[in-house]
Amino acid sequence: INAEYGGWNIPYEFNQADLTASIQFVQNHLDDMDPRHGVNWSTVRYMIGEVQYGGRVTDDMDKRLLKMFCKAWFKEDMFQPGFQFFWASGGGVPGKPYTIPVCKTVQQYLDFIEKLPPVDSPEVFGLHPNANITYQSKTARDILDTVLNIQPKESSAGLGETRETFVQRMADDMLSKLPPDYIPHEVRERINEMGALSSMNIFLKQELDRMQRVILCVRTTLTDLKLAIEGTIIMSEKLREALDSIYDAKVPPSWTRLSWDSSTIGFWFTELIERNSQFHSWCFTGRPNVFWMTGFFNPQGFLTAMRQEVTRGHKGWALDQVVLNNEMTKYTKDDITSPPPEGVFVHGLFLDGAGWDRRNSRLVEPPPKVLFTPLPVIRIFAENTAPVTDGKVYECPIYKKPRRTDLTYIASVNLRHGAVSEEKWVMRCLKSSRWPLLG
Repeated sequence: INAEYGGWNIPYEFNQADLTASIQFVQNHLDDMDPRHGVNWSTVRYMIGEVQYGGRVTDDMDKRLLKMFCKAWFKEDMFQPGFQFFWASGGGVPGKPYTIPVCKTVQQYLDFIEKLPPVDSPEVFGLHPNANITYQSKTARDILDTVLNIQPKESSAGLGETRETFVQRMADDMLSKLPPDYIPHEVRERINEMGALSSMNIFLKQELDRMQRVILCVRTTLTDLKLAIEGTIIMSEKLREALDSIYDAKVPPSWTRLSWDSSTIGFWFTELIERNSQFHSWCFTGRPNVFWMTGFFNPQGFLTAMRQEVTRGHKGWALDQVVLNNEMTKYTKDDITSPPPEGVFVHGLFLDGAGWDRRNSRLVEPPPKVLFTPLPVIRIFAENTAPVTDGKVYECPIYKKPRRTDLTYIASVNLRHGAVSEEKWVMRCLKSSRWPLLG
């Protein structure tokens, strides 16, 4: 689950010492156990999930996952004859349950081990079979990246198009589509008209400043690169790095440092156009009815600005006591014609690890080979008290990118899961992220 299917947000160096320490603790606990009271499962779960293995876990969502594994597996039911960890179907092949062997000799244990599948199915770890597609896709990308990295970087001597000619053509194309620079006094006038002291407008000004830096960096790099190819200026190390990246369809590192990660330069440039379109429309046309939240540089700041806006609208509310809540709608982006009375509408989120039942507004199993499921528009708002749920809600984390770290975490939204327990979706490592086609 760690190295192959990516169930953890962060890879952890779990090793034999962790297993040995856990086995020794369980042995000591059983030796000291009072037969009349049985196994103290809360102690076992705490020591394994919080100390022996949990001591290495640093990410909050990983801690939740590990605790859920302990809750699902370390309980009295594991001694029942019908207990099984999970049922591995193997993608259409008749399944085989993973059970605890009850053997009397070493040979029986060895025979049991020999009958286990040579490759574990994602379902063994609570994941959907689609996780195997994700793993294979990642492996293929890694192989192709390695092939690209070992290709010679010199100019082609054949009759085909040279590297420099190709990159120059790409630079001309991107420069023709690059948005114009923002004029500071025009932006300042529009912000003042909309309300310079509004928390949302302050956030917009910060986003526009960062977008302007990105646009300026892209324009400068492409212009200098064309001059260097023509021989007018020296091809510096930074320009050579940009040339190699553009030729390999990757994003130059100097651009990534100021902006966002993306798999290819085509996706990155498309996202630049779409991000800028949202900023420009908001500044010069008016506040949008629905926001592309993950199209911001700082989506956490966007939610904070919304909380400040709501707090200022309610007398007696304190910002540090206001919490986020959400409401799932059945609308698409095009269905929204007006903003909500309070809070914001957001769109562009996709589920990774589950499907979505639009009619009943709840989580369902995803169809085979469908890795990402679009979510409808979500209304996010702020309340002065923590929301009360009926227990049939899964707290789903939102990430800017498919790569899940503390740096890409935005917030969490509550998604209803119906009769299925939350345990299933936690083990599924269910998350929501931005538009996968641009990831």
